[in-house]
Amino acid sequence: MVMVKCPNCSEQTEYSENEFRPFCSERCKLIDFGVWAEGGYAVPAESASLTAEDIEVIERVRQERGNS
Repeated sequence: MVMVKCPNCSEQTEYSENEFRPFCSERCKLIDFGVWAEGGYAVPAESASLTAEDIEVIERVRQERGNS
């Protein structure tokens, strides 16, 4: 029997026979989903700004491929 630690509450729980795995319960699974849905696990990123030249290149490639 493989035991894992619940990512939410750290309780040890069986992995293979648990329908909520890797969580110990539906409650912990829903708590984690709520954090995810509210953007709690977002990866910070810088937004790239495109130059006019970048846009021209993108448009040219799209036209060459037949995408409008």
